[in-house]
Amino acid sequence: QVQLVESGGGLVQVGGSLRLSCAASGRTFNNYAMGWFRQAPGKEREFVAAIDPNGSSPYYATSVKGRFTTSRDNVKNMAYLQMNRVEPEDTAVYYCARRLGLGSKPRDFGSWGPGTQVTVSS
Repeated sequence: QVQLVESGGGLVQVGGSLRLSCAASGRTFNNYAMGWFRQAPGKEREFVAAIDPNGSSPYYATSVKGRFTTSRDNVKNMAYLQMNRVEPEDTAVYYCARRLGLGSKPRDFGSWGPGTQVTVSS
């Protein structure tokens, strides 16, 4: 059983940076691709980024490509989301999850963490 906990959220100004962390418990962390999602008030949860079990081939939603970077440390059982040049539209609760299926929809992921709030002020 894998449990995930996000941290690093907070208030950041437009154009600033923030680094989110996802701590995983359990011994199977490096068996799964990891994903990041976000959910703004009144909106559906949406895919942000994901990374393969060995840390290769990260891929991103169009809305964050070139601004966000995801990485992982399989020794520390950690995943990260570096957010640069943030925009007001990035305001949301951010979640990490492990990939169980083949797609990039929320239904393809599980073991969701409780989330961390990111608020971008203009």
